[in-house]
Amino acid sequence: MKRSFQKLLLSSAVTAMCGCSSVMSHTGGGELGYYPGTRASYKMLKDDETSWGMKPLVALDMPFTAVMDTVLIPWDAFRTDKSIKSRVEESESKNLATNSAIPPAS
Repeated sequence: MKRSFQKLLLSSAVTAMCGCSSVMSHTGGGELGYYPGTRASYKMLKDDETSWGMKPLVALDMPFTAVMDTVLIPWDAFRTDKSIKSRVEESESKNLATNSAIPPAS
């Protein structure tokens, strides 16, 4: 009984960790194209600003992220980026263009 609980706990932990970068990239928006989670993990591994404690976790998660990105290829093929972040960035760029075209009143 105790052995089966340990296996269940371990498999639950592995499942919970699977594809963290992929899930974050797909729900956060901004990353378009195929395999956004794998690209994000690769960038984190190559970045000098990533802490030494985070790099092993990213390296451990990278194969699971690649598998999750592969499963989500149909989603990537048909999605449009309408996340809150992308809508705010689009609105800010429109406002910036409007503000630069209209000089401030003195």
